[in-house]
Amino acid sequence: MTGAPTALERIFYPPVPEPWTRRALLSPLTLLSWTYSGAVRLRGALYDSGLTRAERVEGLRILSVGNLNVGGTGKTPAVLHLAEMLIREGRKVGILTRGYGRESQEPLTFTGAESLPPVTEAGDEPLLLARRCPGARLFVGADRVAAAFRARDAFSLDTVLLDDGFQHRRLYRDEDLVVVDEAVGLGNGQLLPRGPLREPPSALRRATLLWLRAASGDVAPNPWLEAVTAPRVRTRYGPTGWWDPSGTEHPTKVLEGRPVLALAGLARPGGFLKTVTALGAEVRDAALFADHHRYTVEELRQVEARARQQGALVVTTEKDAVRLPAGFEAWVVRLGVEVLEGEPHLRRALGLSGETRDL
Repeated sequence: MTGAPTALERIFYPPVPEPWTRRALLSPLTLLSWTYSGAVRLRGALYDSGLTRAERVEGLRILSVGNLNVGGTGKTPAVLHLAEMLIREGRKVGILTRGYGRESQEPLTFTGAESLPPVTEAGDEPLLLARRCPGARLFVGADRVAAAFRARDAFSLDTVLLDDGFQHRRLYRDEDLVVVDEAVGLGNGQLLPRGPLREPPSALRRATLLWLRAASGDVAPNPWLEAVTAPRVRTRYGPTGWWDPSGTEHPTKVLEGRPVLALAGLARPGGFLKTVTALGAEVRDAALFADHHRYTVEELRQVEARARQQGALVVTTEKDAVRLPAGFEAWVVRLGVEVLEGEPHLRRALGLSGETRDL
C-alpha cells in the first residue's frame, strides 16, 4: 500500500543519471513511449499547421493552466490563486475542468456557495476548487468547448480558467500558462509511460507564461526551460494552517512533535511528506496510494488501525480530504501561494490593469 507511488517517482524523477542496467530493464516502457510520442507529435502537427483549428468563444477570455508533467507540479493551487486574483478584480470567473476519476458522464455546473455534488459525480479537484473559491463557477465535463459557450451564454461570465488545459487544444485560449516545479523540472525528460511527460519538451514553445514553483534549494539549470522565451512568474508554495476533524483552523505548528500517519493519494506524495515533516510533526507511518485513489471502507479501517497502533493522528491533503467519507477523522493541511517574481507578467496574462488593487 505504500510502495507503488514512490516507486513511480523514482522512475520518473531519478535523483542521479540512470545506469545502463536500469535503462535496459525499463526498455519495454521506452518502446511504448515511442509509440505514444508518435501519436502526440502527429496531433500537435495538425494543430500547428492549421489543418485542425481550435474553436473560439468570442467575448470570453480563456486562460489555460496546464503542465507537461502527468501530475504533482502544483497546478491546482495555481488555478485557485488565479481565480481569486480575478474575482478580487471584479471579474466573473468560471473554471472548466474534466473532473478526473468521477463516475458520472453528465456535465455539471455549481459553485461552492451551493449544495455540492458528491465526489463520485464531480471528482475531487472540482470539489476542492469550489470549496476554496466559492466565487468561481465550476463547469465539469469532458466537452470543455460546450462548457465555455455555456459559461458565456447561460451565466454571462467574462473569464474562464481552463484547468489542465495545455493539451486540450480544441478550445482556443488567450493565454497558455504552464506550471513547472523547479525541484523536479521535466523529470527524466521522457514521455509516458517511460517518463512523466505528456508532450515532448519542445511543446513548451507554445507557452505564453511559465509559472515556476520555486524549489527550496539550488537546482540544476534545465536547457528546455532556459530555451523558453515566454515571461516567467516564480512562486512559492507553503502551508497556511491545519484544519482539525471538526473543521477548525489551527496554526501551522499545532502538530509539532505529535506522531502522525500521513494518508495521501497523489502523483508525487514525497512533497506532502516533506511538508508534514517541515511543520514539525513526527511521521511514524504513511499510507500512500495512486493519484485520485478512491478509498474503500476496508482501506480506511486499516489506516485507522495502523494509526491507533502508532498512537498517531491521521493527516492528509485537501485533495484527499474531499474523497474521505464523513466521520473519518483526519487533520488537513492547506497550501497557499506567494508570488515572488513576475507579478506584472501575471497581471498582463490575466488581462488585469498594471496596478495592484488594494485588498
